[in-house]
Amino acid sequence: MRADIFHRLLAARQARASCALVTRIADGCQSVVAGGAGAGDLALTPAHLEEIAARLTADRSGPLDSDAALFVRVYALPSRLLVVGAVHITQFLAPMAAMAGFTVTVIDPRRAFADVDRFPNVALTDEWPDEAMARLAPDAQTAVVALAHDPKLDDPALLAALASPAFYIGALGSRRTHAKRSARLIEQGAGERISRIHAPIGLDLGGRSPAEIAVAILAQIVQVKYQAEP
Repeated sequence: MRADIFHRLLAARQARASCALVTRIADGCQSVVAGGAGAGDLALTPAHLEEIAARLTADRSGPLDSDAALFVRVYALPSRLLVVGAVHITQFLAPMAAMAGFTVTVIDPRRAFADVDRFPNVALTDEWPDEAMARLAPDAQTAVVALAHDPKLDDPALLAALASPAFYIGALGSRRTHAKRSARLIEQGAGERISRIHAPIGLDLGGRSPAEIAVAILAQIVQVKYQAEP
């Protein structure tokens, strides 16, 4: 590996950015892809970059499906889950997501809810959701879930998520609730991006308890994560 390629990889990791090393098998020429752009000896097409982005989300190395002459080594950061609302469902979702390999942060300015006794070993913040989302900056490795069931908390988080490359956005509530929510968000500029929100949230597994709903949410997040693959 050439020194300039190594330093590009190192710079991406120091910046806490997922990146990929692309190697042409025939001659060993390489490029580094980070932030949706490639740098190095290889001229990567938009189709290459699109597939590499999907592989970064899924954390899947291997030959490109669109060009078997290129091998991609993915250096992906752990997927993140940002949960707005320290509610009963979150008490089950947070530890399950952590066991599934997600770095979890629970956001709720209501300190009686975001309490360490209710959420042991979970990163908590009592910032308002818009402030927390600005600081945490959802990226393509991030899932955002709004469970507060309170527009003052959920709506700002959803607007921030819709403006980000988060790979999954979900919100608790019935179809009727989501229709009202969508109207509010569209008035605030969400536009067609509103279709990115999974609502009612979670796979339809038939469960009703907080633990069962948490399972359905995590299952949908994992499903969407890997459906991003080509």
